[in-house]
Amino acid sequence: MATDALGWWGVPLAIIAGTLRGSAPFLFVSLGECLTEKSGKINLGLEGTLLMGAMSAYAVSFLTGSPWLGVITAGVAGMGLGLIHGWLAQQPRVNDIAVGIAMIIFGSGLAFFFGKPYIQPAAPQLPSIAFGAWSQSPQLESALRVSPLFLLGVAIAPLMTWFFRATRWGLLVRAVGDSPDAARAMGISVFKVRLFSIMAGSFLAGVGGAYLSLYYPGIWSERISSGQGLMAVALVIFARWNPRQCLYASLLFGGAQAIGPALQSVGIDAYYYLFNASPYILTLLIMVFTCSPRRQLSGAPGALGQSQD
Repeated sequence: MATDALGWWGVPLAIIAGTLRGSAPFLFVSLGECLTEKSGKINLGLEGTLLMGAMSAYAVSFLTGSPWLGVITAGVAGMGLGLIHGWLAQQPRVNDIAVGIAMIIFGSGLAFFFGKPYIQPAAPQLPSIAFGAWSQSPQLESALRVSPLFLLGVAIAPLMTWFFRATRWGLLVRAVGDSPDAARAMGISVFKVRLFSIMAGSFLAGVGGAYLSLYYPGIWSERISSGQGLMAVALVIFARWNPRQCLYASLLFGGAQAIGPALQSVGIDAYYYLFNASPYILTLLIMVFTCSPRRQLSGAPGALGQSQD
C-alpha cells in the first residue's frame, strides 16, 4: 500500500489512485445511461448488463488468452441485453422501471449461471499505462498506473457531447427524447432511434463490466458490481444529462469509493463500513436533493419516463 511508507501523506495518494482505478465503471455505465435517457427512455437494467459484461469478458479472456477480445465480447453481450430491453420498453403500456427491474434479474441470472465455472480460474488481465514511470517512488508509480479503458472513457465523454450537439444522429436522439410526437411528424422512427440508443448505451455498460473483471478489481465474482449500474442512474441526474459532467461525477463517485480503503491502510478501522458506504450515501443524497417536485431539472429530456401509448 502507498501509505505503508508515506504515512498520512499516502492517504491522498491512495485516494487519487483509487479514483483513477474505481471511476471507470461509473464512467462507462453513466455515459451509456446518458445516451439512453437522451432518447427518452430509462434503463435500470444496466446493473444486469454490467454483471453480464464482467462475466463474459472474464470467460472469453480465460478461454482465448486475449483480454481485449473479452472487452469486445462484453460490449456485444451488453448490446444483446440492450436489444431485448429496447424492444420490451417500447411496447404499448409498458413501464420503463418494470422492464428495468426484470432486466436486472435476467442479466444477473444469466451472468451467475454461465459464470460459475470462472469464479476460481485466473484470466489474463488488461495492461496498464505507467504514467509514473519517471518517479523513484514505487508508491507513486503504482498510484499513477492507468488502464487504457479509462482513457478511452475519458475520450468518449467529450466526443458524446459533440455527438449530441453537432451531428445529425445526435440531433435525432435529442429530438426523440424531447418530443417523440414532433419527431414522428418529421418522419423519424422513434422506435428505431430509441432501440439503437439503448443498444449503444448497453454496449458501453458491458465494457464497464469488462473493466471490473479484467482490471480493477480484476476478478469475476457474483458481487463484483456492488450496485454501480443502479448508481449510474443517479449519477446521470447529478450530471444533468451532460456527458462531460458524467466524467466529473464519475471521478467524484470513484473518489468516494476510495476513501474507506485509504483510511483503513493507516489504521482507521472505526468507521470503515461507513466510509465504504460513501458512494451509496452520495447516491441517496443526490436523489433527495434532485427529486423535489418544486425543482425543474435542467437538461432533462421532455419524454423521459413516459410510458408507451
